[in-house]
Amino acid sequence: MSHSCCSSQQKSAIKAIKPSLGGQHHHTARCCDANVAEHQATHATQNSCCSHAEPNTDDDPPRAGLSEATAGTQRFSWQVVGMDCPSCARKIETAVGRISGVNQVKVLFATERLIVDTLPGLSPTVILDAVTAAGFTVAQPTSNASGSAAVTSTQSLSWLRENVSLLSLAALMALAALLGQITPQLGTALFTLATLWGLWPVITKTLRLARSGTPFAIETLMSVAAIGALYLGETAEAAMVLLLFMLGEKLEAYAANRARAGVTALMALVPDRAVRIIDSGREEVEASQLRPGDVIEVAPGTRLPADAILVDPLAAFDESALTGESIPVERSAGDKIAAGSLSVDRLVRLRVVSEPGHNAIDRILQLIEEAESRRAPIERFIDRFSRWYTPAMMLVSLLVILCPPLLFGADWDTWIYRGLALLLIGCPCALVISTPAAVTSALAAASRQGALIKGGAALEQLASINLIAFDKTGTLTLGKPGVTDVILLSQHATRESLLAAAAAIEQGSRHPLAQAVITYVAGVGITPGVASDIRALPGMGVEGMIGSERWSLLAPQHQQGLDAHATSQAEQLEQQGKTVIVLACEGVPCALFALQDQLRGDARSALAELSQMGVTGLMLTGDNPKAAAAIAAELGLEYRAGLLPADKVSAVAELSNQQAVAMVGDGINDAPAMKRARIGIAMGSGTDVALETADAALTTSQLHALPAMIRLSRAALANIHQNIALALGLKAIFLVTSLLGITGLWLAVLADSGATALVTANALRLLRKR
Repeated sequence: MSHSCCSSQQKSAIKAIKPSLGGQHHHTARCCDANVAEHQATHATQNSCCSHAEPNTDDDPPRAGLSEATAGTQRFSWQVVGMDCPSCARKIETAVGRISGVNQVKVLFATERLIVDTLPGLSPTVILDAVTAAGFTVAQPTSNASGSAAVTSTQSLSWLRENVSLLSLAALMALAALLGQITPQLGTALFTLATLWGLWPVITKTLRLARSGTPFAIETLMSVAAIGALYLGETAEAAMVLLLFMLGEKLEAYAANRARAGVTALMALVPDRAVRIIDSGREEVEASQLRPGDVIEVAPGTRLPADAILVDPLAAFDESALTGESIPVERSAGDKIAAGSLSVDRLVRLRVVSEPGHNAIDRILQLIEEAESRRAPIERFIDRFSRWYTPAMMLVSLLVILCPPLLFGADWDTWIYRGLALLLIGCPCALVISTPAAVTSALAAASRQGALIKGGAALEQLASINLIAFDKTGTLTLGKPGVTDVILLSQHATRESLLAAAAAIEQGSRHPLAQAVITYVAGVGITPGVASDIRALPGMGVEGMIGSERWSLLAPQHQQGLDAHATSQAEQLEQQGKTVIVLACEGVPCALFALQDQLRGDARSALAELSQMGVTGLMLTGDNPKAAAAIAAELGLEYRAGLLPADKVSAVAELSNQQAVAMVGDGINDAPAMKRARIGIAMGSGTDVALETADAALTTSQLHALPAMIRLSRAALANIHQNIALALGLKAIFLVTSLLGITGLWLAVLADSGATALVTANALRLLRKR
């Protein structure tokens, strides 16, 4: 049972973006240089990676997926930098779709890919200019060794340079507040300067978006709010609106980049290079050059570059990347092993069976894309509201100013004054602040309780959950085996001496079962013996010499001399979902060790608390039915076992048709199902891919944080509704009084500032939630 471990590390550079989004191997040329792009355009492959639909947002009709490139068209693909939310994808699609000669356009937000089909002869420079004009950047391409186009990583700016606008605005505001205590006029002037400084990049992007076909984006709303507050002398409030907006944009960009880093880590599970066996010996080749029928060699601690069939008689593989099973699986000749699996104990030979771009990891990436495309993420409330609210209020104000004097001969000065008051009442400052204030307070409270929630959309989705699907290994359990039973088979040795012998021959092994035995022996206070000539028996176990005797720990099927009673005991333990190994001395069985994944200490109490909140649980696992049944029985949960990643996605999709489902997991194999669920929640001890794919994470790996997170999200949603009611209610009251001439500009200013103060104070109550 020797075990060569290899931790999953993100590679420093990914040579090519995998084409697994649609299961195709050959890439569309990623053209950024005009001359190269035009030369290569006719060779663009008809990639089906965009045939699925992108998420529908807001009240727009569903956007159709990108279909196959038709004859007589050219297809281009680029990586777009700077998207921090799905609405950015829609802005790019709008800008590019307006170009004459563009047949269809699609932006894949999760992988930052822009795919465009155009009529022959259209220069890609025109498309790039449209993307740039909309405020986004296109990364430049390069070619890898295998000849396929790949996107290079763009040089990231320093943290200080990236955040100079935000930091300088905050510094100016702090200085204005400080000097305003001494000289109010100077404070007002500095707040005005701060507003103009913060407004410049926002207005610049507003104008760009307006020219590209998106005149009422959230940037327009921010510009109107800040300019309106500045015009009416509310300089501090104008600056604060811009500061909150810029901070929210930075947080969203950070979350989006982290999520994409998770996809990169998933791609990195498949090695870029492989050792292929040929007549003259061995050769190292690009993984993309492997074809079905090739024989490859995989060293211990190395992952498979493709799906393959084992050629050697026996070998053990860590398949947790696909199944989540914490214990390595023994495979024999003829068994199929998935790409990304780790060779545990020996150098092995395998025969490749998958085409490039069609291996198991590629299929998981495709499932992530497809699951995300079927989700309906909640776009930011302010962005939706600004589509009609801002232009509607400006129109109403203009009508109030013009209609009474023109139609009824009323006094111009009076109605201009009332129109200006109405414009102030319509200023959305309180609404702009109310939602992010509540969200920020809730996220801060959640972080103190051991939970990370990635944004307001995830917070809102959490509040509606009434069914949680749990992965087993690493989620409900600790994800590592522990010794549960030690049964003596020999009367000629003491329990202590047998435990010391077992620990002795397991010393130095990294295999999970070996570590479990060593930990158990140390836990009962027994000092391991001293063994020599320790060697692994691939696919069987381990053996070593203690003194002049040869001791071994083997799986029951490889141990000779087990009598009927011992065989029956081993079978009973295996029926309980436990793994059994046999300790033998000189071939004579001496003891049975049973091991099983350990239940988390707070699993029962967390599930009971969820049940009291009206949230039911279900276990979805790739583990074998016996092990799953044992854990489910302890927790009183329903379960489905033996599920591959695609099966988990199907199960979540089926359940989602009936109710709001959350998926909690910790492994790469859980990522597609987490994306397919209304919200995905990762355990803090999970893989990078699970953590970055998820919408929320339990940072402490304690399940009791899960009901606390749901309770907090429900309180936050109620708080947001209260804030919106306060802001709109006060506006409605003062709108009527302003039209009737009861209130003037100064009361309008007070109403708007008062509404802002009220919703902010209400949001801060969430910080005290437990």
